[in-house]
Amino acid sequence: MQERGWFSSPLGVGGARRVTVPGCHRVLVVVPHVVAATRLLDLLPLLDGDHRLQIYFTQPEPCVTTAEFISSIGGLAVPWHQALQHDFDLVLAASYRCIELVSGPVLVLPHGASTMKSRQRVRAAGGSAAPVHGLDRELLVRDGRVRAAAIVLSHDHELAVLAETCPEALPAAVVGGDICLDRMRASLPYREHYRRALGVRPDEQLVTVSSTWTPESTFATWPSIYRELLGIDDVRVAAVLHPNIWSTHSAWQVRSWLADCRGLLVIPPEEGWRATMIASDVVVGDHGSTTQYAAAVGAPTLLACRPDVREGSLADALAKAVPHLDCTRPAADQLAAAARAPEFAQAISSRLDQAGQILRRTMYQLMGLSEPARAVPVSPVPVPRPVGDVH
Repeated sequence: MQERGWFSSPLGVGGARRVTVPGCHRVLVVVPHVVAATRLLDLLPLLDGDHRLQIYFTQPEPCVTTAEFISSIGGLAVPWHQALQHDFDLVLAASYRCIELVSGPVLVLPHGASTMKSRQRVRAAGGSAAPVHGLDRELLVRDGRVRAAAIVLSHDHELAVLAETCPEALPAAVVGGDICLDRMRASLPYREHYRRALGVRPDEQLVTVSSTWTPESTFATWPSIYRELLGIDDVRVAAVLHPNIWSTHSAWQVRSWLADCRGLLVIPPEEGWRATMIASDVVVGDHGSTTQYAAAVGAPTLLACRPDVREGSLADALAKAVPHLDCTRPAADQLAAAARAPEFAQAISSRLDQAGQILRRTMYQLMGLSEPARAVPVSPVPVPRPVGDVH
């Protein structure tokens, strides 16, 4: 993204002379990282077809990977310093990073499963830091003011937490469910289509290894698991790695680390993981959101590792519901123990299959516009497209 200079269409000097559709309400999408971007892309189709709106994207901090992602979807990128000079009718975010600097009503939704985090503490603060859960007053309030006009919660029980930790934020709370999970549930009828797209034969079993980032993740603690699983007859293996692994270490480094895993289906970080989870016969994962979403759509699940997570979190609930792999034994001998986590979807969202309606209504209320008369779209997730041979 261009960091210096101004562009004239449709914001900025001379912009009014260049537009084809004048008088649009301005919607700003704040994209600090690819994880937030992918979640916000689930939200934006709710605004499709409305000629009253113009969508802009901006990055609070320079990041080549994030800029390339915005460019790849054809988004109109506004330099951060320019975005701060304009008023917007709606600001969409999946992170609290820098949102208090933007002018306009801000809607914030979580960029993973649940508003409340599974980890015990902010990683950068070290082990002596106070526990956090994602609805802490320090996060929600800045300079004595609640930072967001709409705080999207996934579940009713989060309201009780918010009332205790930051009661002044309750008027902004919206229990909106989980739009990512709703799209995955709408995609379940296409499971065989996703399997064919991955090249999985009917007589083969697809085992997906899911990893979040950090040294406590599957990828860090059990790097040999991919090679172990690839040695099993009639088993295809897919790797789903958190976008932070790709952006921090580079795509080249990821390919290098997996270079001896011939035949591994490496799922790109931007999209494809959801369809892969639906296509899977077994998901081996950790405390990250992707493993929780897999369990929520009924995938038989095993945990490869379990760090110290917050009691009562989704990661804690899943750890109590499904078996754990023993890293001292061959992984192949333990796949049959994979189990489903009953009603895990209800643990993530108390508004199953309703997120689209709730979130669209909320966005239009914040803009002061009437909702379109057409039905709210709930589209299946795209087919997975592995990055190919890691060599």
